[in-house]
Amino acid sequence: MDTEQLKLTSAEIGSLWGEYVNGTAVDIINRYMYSIIEDDAIKAVFNDALKTFEQQKKQIKTFLEKEGFPVPIGFNETDLYLGKKRLFSDAFCLNYLHVMTLHGLLGHSTALCISVRKDLRDFYDSCDNDAKKMYHQTVELLLEKGLFQRDPLYYPYEHPESISSNDFKDGFFGKGRTLAATEIISISLNLKKSILSKTLSIAFSQVAQSKEVRKFLTESEQTADNQIRAFAKILQADNLPVPKSLETEVTTSTDSPFSDKLLLYHMGFLFQAAQTYHGAGLAGSMRTDLVATYEATILQNLMLTKNWFKIMVNNKWLEQPPLAPNRTEIAKKK
Repeated sequence: MDTEQLKLTSAEIGSLWGEYVNGTAVDIINRYMYSIIEDDAIKAVFNDALKTFEQQKKQIKTFLEKEGFPVPIGFNETDLYLGKKRLFSDAFCLNYLHVMTLHGLLGHSTALCISVRKDLRDFYDSCDNDAKKMYHQTVELLLEKGLFQRDPLYYPYEHPESISSNDFKDGFFGKGRTLAATEIISISLNLKKSILSKTLSIAFSQVAQSKEVRKFLTESEQTADNQIRAFAKILQADNLPVPKSLETEVTTSTDSPFSDKLLLYHMGFLFQAAQTYHGAGLAGSMRTDLVATYEATILQNLMLTKNWFKIMVNNKWLEQPPLAPNRTEIAKKK
């Protein structure tokens, strides 16, 4: 069977649609950052990111058009106001690209796992390779400039040990044990992402034009800050370091380089994407206090994204993804 003659499934169309909308949003941010970056090495990495997405964007459009689906509007030049005052430092721009590359790696891997047609699998293979290359580039550059924040270091045991007591899962009372290395994985990732979200919320709230959007961004900043404090407290209880904040990498500019639609969409995307990492952290936690922290964090994000959805819909800023046929409505029209 020629797999390239197969029609794309609903899941495959959904992944392409999501890649296009999310990709164009991040691309607008990257284009602005490229315009203000002064460091030649950082600028070169952003140039690679822009060229890579431009190729991916063309291929996604081709896939959708061949299947007869309209290409999403996504985000474009109307959402970008070049020539505005600098909002971010070069260091923040590089950190932003690094974290968004992590999101890309997860997104491409998920899309590959639901793809059947060979040309689509080849496309996501290529996207995954591009993201891996960008990951290596951002890590190397962050290390070179002394900006990469490594996870806490543990010291080796003499020999493997077995869990010998139910107290292993106790994180509330006196018998609670220290954090396992397997639990640090999600704590570290979630902290770094929350720090980025808080910093963007601060920056975006300075430049947003709508009072309603500014209010939401202030709420998102507070939500991210609460989550940072919750996870930081757990690390500090074991005398482990907490990643430093990035707020000082935001200037005092109130001159917006982006549309309010983009500002709001991007923050909603970050909090929704974070749910995947919070869920993974919850599933991998064996301490009761960690479980409770992740549950509270997930609930906070759900409440925030509920408000986000309402604002996006009221302003007609949220595109509708392809829907399954409504057989009842079709029958009524006959």
